[in-house]
Amino acid sequence: MTDDMKEGDVKQLNALALAYAGDAAYELFIRRHLLRKGMTKPNRLHQQATKYVSAKGQAKIIDQLRAEQFLTEEEEAIFRRGRNAKSHSNPKHTSVETYKKSTAFEAVIGYLYLIGSHERLDRWFERALSIIEEGGGVS
Repeated sequence: MTDDMKEGDVKQLNALALAYAGDAAYELFIRRHLLRKGMTKPNRLHQQATKYVSAKGQAKIIDQLRAEQFLTEEEEAIFRRGRNAKSHSNPKHTSVETYKKSTAFEAVIGYLYLIGSHERLDRWFERALSIIEEGGGVS
């Protein structure tokens, strides 16, 4: 996709809008990853995808990435905006802290996706996969 937004315009978006885009980009990446692994049964695809795209899975990924100091200064700023965003919905199956970390993870993904930082986004996706797959998913 060549219709990337200008970085300045993306920075003006609120964190929940970034998370909205990031959720879609990450979900599509995970679905493509699972299909490439040869999974084709919808129930199995959903079960496996949940390990990666659940709030718990995303919080686990972002915690690990931050522990590794993987985030750039700009990504860390976007993370903080996402974590501190005021959501008007309550998380259904997770803690508020986990939900906020998940939103922050999605905000950074959305930011990278919208500015067209494809190489950096690929590095994020690769690390996310390895964190979940090496860690055996989430508990």
